[in-house]
Amino acid sequence: MNNLKSSVKFDEKGLVPVVTQDTKTKEVLMVAYMNEEAFDKTIETGKVHYYSRSRSKLWLKGETSGHFQLVKSIKLDCDGDTILIEAEQIDAACHTGNKSCFYRTMVDGEWKENEEEKPTAAILHEVYNVIVDRNVNPKEGSYTNYLFTKGLDKILKKVGEEAAEVIIAAKNKSKEEIRYEVSDLMYHLMVLLVERGLTLEDIYGELKGRR
Repeated sequence: MNNLKSSVKFDEKGLVPVVTQDTKTKEVLMVAYMNEEAFDKTIETGKVHYYSRSRSKLWLKGETSGHFQLVKSIKLDCDGDTILIEAEQIDAACHTGNKSCFYRTMVDGEWKENEEEKPTAAILHEVYNVIVDRNVNPKEGSYTNYLFTKGLDKILKKVGEEAAEVIIAAKNKSKEEIRYEVSDLMYHLMVLLVERGLTLEDIYGELKGRR
């Protein structure tokens, strides 16, 4: 641990800036600071810790909100004075509820809040990560935890039911109904993947082989 820290140039206040980005989308989520304790805790726990300058204390990201950042890689820049962390972000990174703290863009000399971006495949990873977190950190009242508690047979029953609902929606020729039911099916399929220990990357790899 000390050998790792020896390469990091903490400033005169004992801090180093940290840029955190989403490991899947590469979107910059936030910029904060670490002291040596936060650096150590991040490596020890696999969850990103920062040092809050306003509160003058260690800060585990997601400690109160549940919006943890799960470390995937830690990189140090050429001067050793800035850290780049790639993490799996559980829900939103910003306290405003936005995915990223960088949700304002300069337009014609004014700051404009970004319009809601059109959802992409990245949303699958967000939902999958929430399902994984519910499995590891059960939350009272969570439907996802209810499924995990009931076990594989219940999950399979729901997959079958939702598949049937998709068929009915398609026969009804309602795009909105199809969209809704397919979303239900995909959610339950992801619960099944987590329960059986598979990832979305496993599915991507299989699909790639079928091109």
